[in-house]
Amino acid sequence: MKVLVTDKINEAAGRIIEKAAQVDFLPTMSEDELVKVIGEYDALMVRSQTKVTPKIIKAGKNLKIIGRAGVGVDNIDLDSATQQGIIVVNSPDGNTMAAAEHTVALMLAMARNIAPAATSTKEGKWDRSKFTGTELYKKTLGIIGFGKIGSHVGEVALALGMKVVVYDPFTSKSIVEKFGGEYVEDLDEFWGKPDFITVHVPKNKDTINMINKTTIAKMKDGVRLVNCARGGIINESDLKDAIDSGKVASAAIDVYENEPNISECPLINCKGNIVLTPHLGASTQEAQMNVAIDVAEQIKEVLSGGSASSAVNIPSLRPDKLEPVKDYMQIAENTGELAVQLSNGAVQTIEISADGDLADLDIQPLEVAILKGILSSKLEGVNYVNAPLIAKKRGISIISTHSKANTNLAGRITVRLTTDKETTVVAGALITKDVPRIVKINYYQTSIRPEKHVLIVPHTNKPSMIAKVAQVIGEKGINIGSMNVVQKNDRHETESIMVINTDSAVGSEVLNEIAKIDGVHNPKYVNLTV
Repeated sequence: MKVLVTDKINEAAGRIIEKAAQVDFLPTMSEDELVKVIGEYDALMVRSQTKVTPKIIKAGKNLKIIGRAGVGVDNIDLDSATQQGIIVVNSPDGNTMAAAEHTVALMLAMARNIAPAATSTKEGKWDRSKFTGTELYKKTLGIIGFGKIGSHVGEVALALGMKVVVYDPFTSKSIVEKFGGEYVEDLDEFWGKPDFITVHVPKNKDTINMINKTTIAKMKDGVRLVNCARGGIINESDLKDAIDSGKVASAAIDVYENEPNISECPLINCKGNIVLTPHLGASTQEAQMNVAIDVAEQIKEVLSGGSASSAVNIPSLRPDKLEPVKDYMQIAENTGELAVQLSNGAVQTIEISADGDLADLDIQPLEVAILKGILSSKLEGVNYVNAPLIAKKRGISIISTHSKANTNLAGRITVRLTTDKETTVVAGALITKDVPRIVKINYYQTSIRPEKHVLIVPHTNKPSMIAKVAQVIGEKGINIGSMNVVQKNDRHETESIMVINTDSAVGSEVLNEIAKIDGVHNPKYVNLTV
């Protein structure tokens, strides 16, 4: 395997990755240059300079993972990567301290006019009165986005004697109040409270131009703004106008709408007090080392057959979600595979029910495993990354529920798969922690060990049926590993199924011969991933 590392990433990353693959360090390339070489690589590791476009991703026919040595992934086309089943990872925690410290540094530099004062002093001037600043003490800092970076900025602000108000729809009032801040649920209510505002949110459809002339008008006169998150969250033209008019007293900006080409950025010609830095939030030796190591470890792990800890396009497989249900992942995938291979017609609805030990757990990773099992039985190139997207594009409805039903199993997951022709029900379970079984096929209660080759033979319950089926299989040179025969729950029922594990695949010729046996109904060969 080969990995391409670009954008001047710390060489410590290469020492980690080379435990699993060959590593090539190349300088930042244009789109066309990267398209020419990316086809030979299994992984790509970048920083913010390289724009990983759909064209590059399409050319990366062997790519399994793209790693961004940093927090944001807006320079990577996530939709294209997901469609091709490529995992995209970042390092959400590696530069937390660096970004938080830079935010505080900019806030202090802005409040005390440090940048223009330093320039003036270097020119031999002594303009003390010209650079009178404002104190942070007893001022109110408004934080939008209370994740790891935003909360650390808040800690420092409290230590400086500031008051803190928080807007973040993904955190709770109790968390903010326990921290020592004020929680504001409504963003319109938030704008008028702070003297300083800092943003720590990703760039997406909900946050682009979050701060604009309309929201600035709702702020206090003389408010001060900081952006160390992503360019475009603050509308640059609107901010310039607000500074020029005096509505905004000053601003400190580290990120821009068009990086690194900021020659046309309206803020560089702003007449008022503004501090501009060239995206230095993560630019510390420690942060660059941390994010490089973090992403390199994930690339090594994925190429070695493991899972990523910070995959941004498969959040259901984050370690905190996966760990409680990881023992059920394989049986969940097998349950999906078996259900679809026993069905006829186009899949329309997948109903998933969990009980036993799974009743109180988040089963989203198991839903992805089931989808992968169902779709990969019909389509090529399906994996944990793109299975949900493929299901959505095909209009497949997915319904997931939990049940408190009593069961003597450790945990059970039931798949009810409805096509345009019929409905098939299959349940998989763990008898104990490491003993998986298929425990239900439609009306039959079973206890089947998942194996690669499985032959399902519905038949009328009458003498010599097992012998006749076994004879056909044996005559074709196929060895039987194990066999289960199960009747329906009603002991007077005349229908049964044979579930036969074979040592090799059962072809259509053999199935046709078995189907000719009087009393056999529509035998099916199932191939499971084990």
